[in-house]
Amino acid sequence: MLIIVTGISSFVHLYSLGYMSHDPHLSRFISYLSLFTFFMLVLVTSDNFVQLFIGWEGVGLCSFLLINFWYTRLLANKAALKAMIMNRIADVFFVLAIAVIFLTFRTTNYFVIFNNIDLILIQSISFLNFSVKKIDFICFFLLIGGIGKSAQLGLHTWLPDAMEGPTPVSSLLHAATMVTAGVFLLIRCSPIFEYSSNVLFMVALIGALTALFSAIVGVFQYDVKKIIAYSTCSQLGYMFLSCGLSNYQVAIFHLLNHAFFKALLFLSAGAIIHALFDEQDMRRMGGFVNFLPFTYFSIFLGSLAIMGFPFLTGFYSKDLVLELVYSRFVIDSTFIHLAGVTAAFFTAVYSIRLLLFVFFF
Repeated sequence: MLIIVTGISSFVHLYSLGYMSHDPHLSRFISYLSLFTFFMLVLVTSDNFVQLFIGWEGVGLCSFLLINFWYTRLLANKAALKAMIMNRIADVFFVLAIAVIFLTFRTTNYFVIFNNIDLILIQSISFLNFSVKKIDFICFFLLIGGIGKSAQLGLHTWLPDAMEGPTPVSSLLHAATMVTAGVFLLIRCSPIFEYSSNVLFMVALIGALTALFSAIVGVFQYDVKKIIAYSTCSQLGYMFLSCGLSNYQVAIFHLLNHAFFKALLFLSAGAIIHALFDEQDMRRMGGFVNFLPFTYFSIFLGSLAIMGFPFLTGFYSKDLVLELVYSRFVIDSTFIHLAGVTAAFFTAVYSIRLLLFVFFF
C-alpha cells in the first residue's frame, strides 16, 4: 500500500506541475495533494482503529478541498458537498463499529482484537428487540463504512460527481488514495470478517451488483472523466466481490494493478482535456489519433489492461478474481460469477467506445 500511495502520488505531483501551471493557485493545489497523500499514509500505516479513523477523516477532508478547488464553480461546490455528506453517512457507522469494538475489547489495537476475536463469538447485542451477534454487528458497521468510502452501490453517487475537480485530483482520488480506503479496511479487518459469514455474503453481493451496475452505466456516459469514474466503481466492485469470498490477497493484488492503470487512464484523459481547452464531451471530439499519438497509445494500453487483455496486469488479477468466484461450489457464487463476467464484457464495451469516440470517429 505504501508503494501504491507514494508511487502514484509522485507521478500525480509531477503531472500537476505542468497541468496546473497556468493556475494562479498552484501552491495551494500542491499543498492539498501533499496533505491528501499524508493522510492516506497515516491510514495505511496505522496499527489501531483510532489512527485509522484519523487518516480516514483526513482523506475525506482533503477530497472536499480538492473537488472544491475551483470554488467559484457552482457544480464544484455541489459535488464537494455531496462527497462530504455521503462519506459522513458511512463514517457514522464506522464510528459506531469502533465504539462497539472498544467497549468489547477495551482497546483499539488491531493485534489484540484479532487475537481475541474468537472470545466474543457467542456474545449478542439486543437491537430493536432483536438479538444480534456482536461479531455480525461490528462487521456490518465496518462494511457500511467501506461502502461509503469505496463508492459501492447505494452510496456511489458522489464518485462520478467528484470529477468537477482538476484531473490530477481525479487520478489521485480514484487510483491511490480515497476510494481504495474502503477496500483496505475490509482487507485489514479480514480476521474479524472471517467469523461473520452473513456479512461476507453481503460484501460479495454488493461488490457483484456494483461491478455490473457501474459498468452498464459507464457505457451510456459521454463525459470522458465520468466514464473512467464509473469504471473505478466497477473495479472496486470486483475487489469487494473478492473480499466477500475470502480471497483478500487477490483483492489487494487487483487494487495494486488497478491503481496504476487507472492513474494512467486519468492522466491521459487530462492530457486530452488540456489539449482541447477543457472540453470533456466525447461527442465534440474525434480523429485525434494523429494529433495526440502518445496520449492515444497511453489510453490504449490502459484500456487493454482494464479489459483484462492477456499479459497485461488486469489479465492476471481480474481474471483470477473471476476464476476464484467460479471455483466456489455455493449457490450464490453462480450469480456473482455471472455478474462479474457481464461486467467484464461491458468494461470492454465502454473502453473501446471511449477510444473510438475520442481518437477515430
